[in-house]
Amino acid sequence: MIEQTLQQVFGYGDFRPGQRPVIEAITAGRSAAAIFPTGSGKSLCYQLPALHLPHLTLVISPLLALMQDQLAFLARHGIAAASIDSGQSREEAAAVMEGVKRGDIRILMISVERLKNERFRAFIRRVPISLMVVDEAHCISEWGHNFRPDYLKLPDYRREFGIAQVLLLTATATPRVIADMRSRFDIAESDVTATGFYRPNLHLEVAPVPAETRPRRLVAWLRPKLDAQPPAPTIVYVTLQQTAERLAAYLSKAGLPATAYHAGLDSEIRERIQRDFMAGQMPCIVATIAFGMGIDKADIRNVVHFDLPKSIENYSQEIGRAGRDGQPSDCLMLAGRDHLNVLENFVFGDTPEHYGIRQVIDEVVAVSRGGAGSQWELMLNSLSQQSNIRPLPLKTLLVQLELRGIIAPRYSYFAEYRFRLGEEPEALVARFEGERAAFVQAILDASQRARTWYTLDFEALARLGGERGVNTERGRVITALDYFVTKGWMTLESKQMTEVYEVLRQDIDPAALSDELHGYFRDKEQTEVERLHAMLALFESEACLSRRLAEWFGDDRVPQHCGHCSACHGQVARLPQGEAPPPLAIDAVEGLAGELIQQLAASQDRHPLTPDLITRFLCGLTTPLLTRLKARRLAGFGALEAHHYAEVRELVVQSGLSPTT
Repeated sequence: MIEQTLQQVFGYGDFRPGQRPVIEAITAGRSAAAIFPTGSGKSLCYQLPALHLPHLTLVISPLLALMQDQLAFLARHGIAAASIDSGQSREEAAAVMEGVKRGDIRILMISVERLKNERFRAFIRRVPISLMVVDEAHCISEWGHNFRPDYLKLPDYRREFGIAQVLLLTATATPRVIADMRSRFDIAESDVTATGFYRPNLHLEVAPVPAETRPRRLVAWLRPKLDAQPPAPTIVYVTLQQTAERLAAYLSKAGLPATAYHAGLDSEIRERIQRDFMAGQMPCIVATIAFGMGIDKADIRNVVHFDLPKSIENYSQEIGRAGRDGQPSDCLMLAGRDHLNVLENFVFGDTPEHYGIRQVIDEVVAVSRGGAGSQWELMLNSLSQQSNIRPLPLKTLLVQLELRGIIAPRYSYFAEYRFRLGEEPEALVARFEGERAAFVQAILDASQRARTWYTLDFEALARLGGERGVNTERGRVITALDYFVTKGWMTLESKQMTEVYEVLRQDIDPAALSDELHGYFRDKEQTEVERLHAMLALFESEACLSRRLAEWFGDDRVPQHCGHCSACHGQVARLPQGEAPPPLAIDAVEGLAGELIQQLAASQDRHPLTPDLITRFLCGLTTPLLTRLKARRLAGFGALEAHHYAEVRELVVQSGLSPTT
């Protein structure tokens, strides 16, 4: 049966390694996990079973680019699939939801953030789902790279929506991460299929050169490849947006066709660059890691790391974009240790300060005084501003409070709903009879009108419902508003996502808990730094690079000597240290931090002048408070970014600039 579908629908004569056991597990009604290298056909593991399952296949994917690429593939093969994403109009999203309800759409793709949308959850609860697919599933594990706290909630969503089966997909997972994924989704070890990480067609070369000669070395290496006809498709990875711009300009001046790609570009420009690259019209992209996810281009011949990657997992993922057609491809690592401080400082910049953690815990304690089961309502951006913790580590902090049994997520909702009617309000009410007409009238009466837009007041609506004997439960109201939109009777806008948690404990010691959680983040910080140094050890290895890389992911099915890496060719790398920055003096630190100290005092912000706040300013690491203070405009911002964070912080402490240590 599955062979017939493989041939008739997808046009393939046989399965790729690993696909068959995964597909057989899913079609037999079991959950499964597929750990395949990039470009090895993970997507077919859900696309084919979706045609044999009775209900919807819900795919959770981290990036829009990944969704669009897979949707285009499914459309070419006549498979009804769609996505709901932030780039769609409300009418387009409503049309997709209607197709899902009718059963016309077999595969629906969403981001994990979509599940925080109360309107979407109210909709999806009414839809029978056969399979939940989690793409880039390593994001669920704190022990892996790219950990995303929202992924930790997926097992709860699975239970909430009554989804019987789960399929986890990833290209980069260590044994510890795989064990974590399995336990969270209750997947049998026998239903985890890993095909190995060894790529015999990739030539891995670590040839680090000093920073000052690196651009010239890159030009010499790229010229024969880009002068060929046709030019060999190439990605050059860098860390910073400004490096992408400068290096692309340098290559272009040297006569090599290259363009920069990074998250700071307008979305339309990024889409055009990506289209040109896919079509072969732009052979070389100089990119931050914003480029590559979802790029299903089989003939990428070269991947260059001009700067150090963030981890072994990132390196594996990035070189995995080369040679997906099985043809020989070159992966060159030029970077030395000169960029290590930048990567380490990014890690330090994400660690919440003790003060910020205590701010969040004090909020929880204040709510807990209302008694057991008290509800804590928060808006992430507001809490981020208040605590001076970036949104991603703040999400991680909230998840840690969940894991300690202190809070539990209950639901999220938009604090503000606005709508505009396409007809007179009387005409909308007249479409209904009896209690339903009274319900619609109550919605209108509880909404304040300003010219053409109405703002719905849920508290006023609840009071009216009680007075008039009408069911005005929030879920019913949201469903009704969406129904009006699908009928074209209303335009709807929702704003200010509010998350509601239940506070489960009242016996909280805020000082001890703040210390514990600050220690957790410090340990996490140390782990991330150790991952960077593990990567450096890999690059300087005297043993086969292909084997060392595979062993990191628990794959020992690799030859002792691959014969196609620089270590096997006897070229053992020694990463150059780079030019040491000038020595630091306390008076220099005091002078550079002076403007920030004045700005903070003038702002009357309650945040104390901590060593980490000053250090982040000097190292060029943004925080919500520094953004609020417009610190980028100050001369000292980023003045010491070439120095190690710990070194700068120690001098800040010695200077006595901050009363808090």
